[in-house]
Amino acid sequence: MTQSQFTPRVFSGIKPSGGLTLGNYLGAIKRFVGMQGAMETMYCVVDLHAITVWQDPKELSHATREVAAGYLAAGLDPSQSILFNQSRVSAHAELGWIFNCVARVGWMNRMTQFKDKAGSNAEKVSLGLYAYPSLMAADILLYHATQVPVGEDQKQHVELTRDIAAKFNHDYKTDFFPMTEPVIDGPATRVMNLRDGSKKMSKSGESDMERINMRDGADLIAKKFKKAKTDPEPLPDTLDGLKGRPEARNLVDIYAALSDTTSEAVITEYAGAGWGRFKPALADLAVDRLAPISDEMTRLMDDPAEIDRILADGAERARKIAEPILSRTYEIVGLLR
Repeated sequence: MTQSQFTPRVFSGIKPSGGLTLGNYLGAIKRFVGMQGAMETMYCVVDLHAITVWQDPKELSHATREVAAGYLAAGLDPSQSILFNQSRVSAHAELGWIFNCVARVGWMNRMTQFKDKAGSNAEKVSLGLYAYPSLMAADILLYHATQVPVGEDQKQHVELTRDIAAKFNHDYKTDFFPMTEPVIDGPATRVMNLRDGSKKMSKSGESDMERINMRDGADLIAKKFKKAKTDPEPLPDTLDGLKGRPEARNLVDIYAALSDTTSEAVITEYAGAGWGRFKPALADLAVDRLAPISDEMTRLMDDPAEIDRILADGAERARKIAEPILSRTYEIVGLLR
């Protein structure tokens, strides 16, 4: 197969750990919803990735349903997109092992996310945390996905996916796996901490005030934005004026993403405005966009059986795509089935 012969297909996923944040919504889910209808779209709750660090089993089940609820509440339509959780499709783990044998240790050693997560304790973390980028490659290539919408911090993993696909194709003298392209666009592909603009907004941050949780109510959303860290200077009249002002740039980018416009347009509208004008406007916009999603997530979480039904149906549809690709991979490698 040549690259043009692969069916255009989008795949991406979110890890169920710690609850969804505004970063997950703007950097991933909102973009996932926007890609529906243009081509085949597959979105996953990557629960196998979550267990690379210890997870309480009950909390993991709850978090898996919550991510699914977040997808649905934000507008993901299970009749248009395939929505499922990773562990229901065993082919992910099977192809992940094959790719463990294709990927090189040196490639894994260059993964900056592992270095960040392991820190000085690298000798004591799980092997899964070290090797999970090859499972991520399997998640993508199991469906011959041609595009993966990701945040800037995940671009390296898509590049690794391309390396694994290229090495597999080279070693086995085939063109079976596509060269997947990362899709990184929009004004807030990486949402930063509301208290420290140099850090990514995280589910595991020390203070709840540094992030917007997708289950936060309207009053709390407004409070967090109004108390977000800023600097004493007003907004400039060009984006260049935000250089060296990470907190200011973060809030402008969030406003742009929530209002479906550009950061340049936001600066044009608010040039010279002080934070006493901008932050309340941002808070009102965020409440308008996010509170309905929070309310719908709460409604969905009150019916876990319906979420499970949607995930099971999606997994069945996913398996129909995955199984022929995995079977052919086994044949190419020479493994008897």
